[in-house]
Amino acid sequence: MTERPTPDLSIIETRVYRGANIWSYDRAIHLVVDLGVLEKFPTSTLPGFTDHLVAMLPGLREHSCSRGKRGGFVERLHEGTWLGHVAEHCALALQQVVGHDVRRGKTRQVKGREGVYNVIFGYADEQVGLAAGRLAVRLVNHLVEADPDFDWDVELEEFIRRAQRTAFGPSTQAIIDEAVSRDIPWIRLNQYSLVQLGQGVHAQRIRATMTSQTSSIAVDIASDKDLTTSLLSAAGLPVPKQESVRTVEGCVRAAERIGYPVVVKPLDGNHGRGVCLDLQDEKEVREAFEVAREQSRRGYVIVESFVVGKDYRCLIIDGKVAAIAERVPASVVGDGSSTVEQLVDTANADPRRGVGHEKVLTRIKVDDAAVELVREQGFEMSDVPPEGTTVRLALTGNMSTGGISIDRTFEAHPENVEIAEEAARMVGLDIAGIDFICPDITEPVRETGGAICEVNAAPGFRMHTHPTIGEPQFIAKPVVDMLFPPGAKSRIPIVAVTGTNGKTTTSRMISHIFKGMGRKVGMTSTDGVVIDERLVIRADASGPRSARMVLQNPRVDTAVFEVARGGILREGLGYERNDVAVVLNVAPDHLGLRGIDTVEQLADVKAVLVEAVPRDGHAVLNADDPLVRNMRRRCSGQVVWFSMDEPGTETRDMIDAHCRRGGKALVLNPSERGEMIVVKHGPREMQLAWTHLLPATFGGKARMNVQNALAAAAAAFASGAPLHDIRQGLRSFSTNYYLSPGRLNEIEVNGVNVIIDYCHNAPGMRMLGDFVDRVGDSLEGSHDLARPSRIGVIATAGDRRDQDMRELGEVAAQHFDVVVVREDEALRKRERGETAALVLEGVRSAMAAGARCKQVEQILEENDAVRHAMSRANRGDLVVLCVDRHAAVMTELENWSPQAQAGAGFSDDSPLADPDYVATPHPEA
Repeated sequence: MTERPTPDLSIIETRVYRGANIWSYDRAIHLVVDLGVLEKFPTSTLPGFTDHLVAMLPGLREHSCSRGKRGGFVERLHEGTWLGHVAEHCALALQQVVGHDVRRGKTRQVKGREGVYNVIFGYADEQVGLAAGRLAVRLVNHLVEADPDFDWDVELEEFIRRAQRTAFGPSTQAIIDEAVSRDIPWIRLNQYSLVQLGQGVHAQRIRATMTSQTSSIAVDIASDKDLTTSLLSAAGLPVPKQESVRTVEGCVRAAERIGYPVVVKPLDGNHGRGVCLDLQDEKEVREAFEVAREQSRRGYVIVESFVVGKDYRCLIIDGKVAAIAERVPASVVGDGSSTVEQLVDTANADPRRGVGHEKVLTRIKVDDAAVELVREQGFEMSDVPPEGTTVRLALTGNMSTGGISIDRTFEAHPENVEIAEEAARMVGLDIAGIDFICPDITEPVRETGGAICEVNAAPGFRMHTHPTIGEPQFIAKPVVDMLFPPGAKSRIPIVAVTGTNGKTTTSRMISHIFKGMGRKVGMTSTDGVVIDERLVIRADASGPRSARMVLQNPRVDTAVFEVARGGILREGLGYERNDVAVVLNVAPDHLGLRGIDTVEQLADVKAVLVEAVPRDGHAVLNADDPLVRNMRRRCSGQVVWFSMDEPGTETRDMIDAHCRRGGKALVLNPSERGEMIVVKHGPREMQLAWTHLLPATFGGKARMNVQNALAAAAAAFASGAPLHDIRQGLRSFSTNYYLSPGRLNEIEVNGVNVIIDYCHNAPGMRMLGDFVDRVGDSLEGSHDLARPSRIGVIATAGDRRDQDMRELGEVAAQHFDVVVVREDEALRKRERGETAALVLEGVRSAMAAGARCKQVEQILEENDAVRHAMSRANRGDLVVLCVDRHAAVMTELENWSPQAQAGAGFSDDSPLADPDYVATPHPEA
């Protein structure tokens, strides 16, 4: 018999995806687990493991797994499956125990790492999902070898309690479920019940059953029971006699004026707390006053006449009765053999009862007031009431005190319905709970006697959605109808842009087009979050948290997101889907990070945007890039191609065939006058703009911006923008610093042509180098001076591979006469000077092979490097600054002068301040 192994299954990494991600179309939790020695022990080799596991989590019998049938996972357990896979299903089953309907999961081995697995499973609540994953791993280890410190019953109960602490209440959950059924997105705004339904300008908020439309004045009125009664009485509605008091003596005098029996309750209480009913004399009133005052926030107590009858709650939504429930106070019925205490325990054992609002019924609480009430009925808790005798344990019928509800929605008399609706209108509440006390709701209350005893703001839905007796009422529907009337929008258009290079400029172009159409655009990029052309947060905002921030902004009617690789890998997209996904290109960059080692894997990451396109959406894809072109198979919607290839090429033939089938594309058609951007839709061809007339393309020389303009126009066209708005947007967008800071900004400083850009990788440098060559050639022909020099200041981020850094230097050396290598301020786990040394190595390697570069210099600090490059430049030269902090560099250039050029100073740690510093000249110089 195989020796039982020592359990050492462990979690080595945890990620939470809050939107579409590389593993799933929906949010998920990703655990990287190490099986250790358990890699050699599938479940079939562990005697008793399967039986014990299924006994602990019987819900596993329902899991189909890959078999596609009930019990499929248990079959896998008997046949033998690895324990990472078991942990995945346990995490799902644990969430199902607390009522979360999650079924998605997968387990895959990490390539090249024996015993290490990616365990991915869905979640409904993030904290519950994480707790389920941790408990699942502990459970598996316990089943391999019993852990004396692991008590399953205790662990499971603690997990359930954790889930209950973070769960929405039944009212909030009912509204969310209704919203989800209508495809209305929602965002939880805090750890409690504050929820946003919809996005941007269409957003509405709820907190339990209060909404964005709930009047603050109406809530204040409903909270003041004295004022509420006064308003209802003035409207001729039946209300009890009532007075508000602050002292016990005043309470007694008010009771005498009103006449016994009376009710004493807090002025601004809720959930029936502090309410004392059927008080018959002064002694009871004095005792009740103290109880009520403890629950009153303002110290006032209400004394009112005691109205005899049953307790009914009428729920009014948007001025109409949506449901009516009879509320029966907590009670037990004697069986002739059990004590009152035993009868309460039996009632609380009902699986429908729980703590607070966690279940459809609340456990009956036996407190001093309950004991005293039982005593008034002639019993002690230890007495055995006769069979059939009802023993009340609470005076009020609130569900929160253990009461039950009976649905009476379709039994109420029309006159009573009219009274309830009028009461809600008088107070001004969009959602109101009108509490009636009357003998029978089926008879007119004015004839039978009875009154409105209270008006509640934010009434609970539980008694209506889960009545103890009767049919449940789907009252979330009228709430969502009120917030989102038929035909109302709940989503704003989302355009998401990704790619190795060009994301920021393309996002800005798209936003500029929409802005020209009068839209309020929320944009995220590596520079920050921009709301309606205002930079509200300055940071790298190309991740999912920034996207959610835009979707929460009530001014935004269109969202444009720059989506970076890192955010997708870290948290997913952060939203459910995008109407238009734009993929510009995929090139080797950021490889070797988070398990992405090849450009094909990088393409899979960026394809998440394409997978998040709905059936009525569009994916705008670069037909010239094979990796991007292959993403068309992942798109559920329509594909819109863009291409810079000339007619007659294989790519253009593919696009022509696509358009003949009714597809859309944007292409370049060359002519003697230049290149024309052409929109193709089915058999139609529509001219959009000459590329050389678009300011961002520098007369067509900036080929990368020609491509970006094609992508931006395609995205706008796919979004339904008219051609004249797209044309105007492209014609008015330039790379000046105010429209596109840090991206191909051109300025002239003392006769020196300066270009400021963000280029930081080899593929981007090739495109920038092509632009430099085109601009440099034109400069050579426009000056009578000697051949202008090309000076480049370059750098890359420290999280690139060594070979990528060297390649950047090699490419730069092909296009510049002088290269100055600097470093970013954030070293990203590199030593100071290490990144620059690798780039420098690449430049020198290219120089030795005969590259254009004649001299390379290393100056680590950015502003020092900028000052040095400017001090070397003569009139007519071209200086290209690839910067990290563009604002600081622009300030430096604005302060530049011939005097500063003559005596450029450097920081103390600058290499140029070292008398032994020597630049590296070209071997043939």
